[in-house]
Amino acid sequence: EVQLVESGGGLVQPGGSLRLSCAASGFDASNYAMAWVRQAPGKGLEWVATIQSGINIRTYADSVKGRFTISRDNTKNTLYLQMDSLKPEDTAGYYCIQTRWGLRRNDYWGQGTQVTVSS
Repeated sequence: EVQLVESGGGLVQPGGSLRLSCAASGFDASNYAMAWVRQAPGKGLEWVATIQSGINIRTYADSVKGRFTISRDNTKNTLYLQMDSLKPEDTAGYYCIQTRWGLRRNDYWGQGTQVTVSS
């Protein structure tokens, strides 16, 4: 059974850092392009970062470029999102997904992890 479990969120002050993790099970995540997406209160889902399989090409939303880094550890079947220089507008629920699912929730989506940036 495909499962994705996100963790690492929390409350952080502006300018702070967090590292999100996404533990995958039921499939080999290294064979898939993966992504982090987020949903802020009252707003729609937004792509944050993607990482391709194999060659590990990464893409980022303009709003996070230079501040966030997506990576994966294939030995642990885990995806990461290092978030630095956090801003209040980064406040959102963060989810990891297979990019082929698109921004449409399905039964495989995890519960996500909440990030709140506030002083």
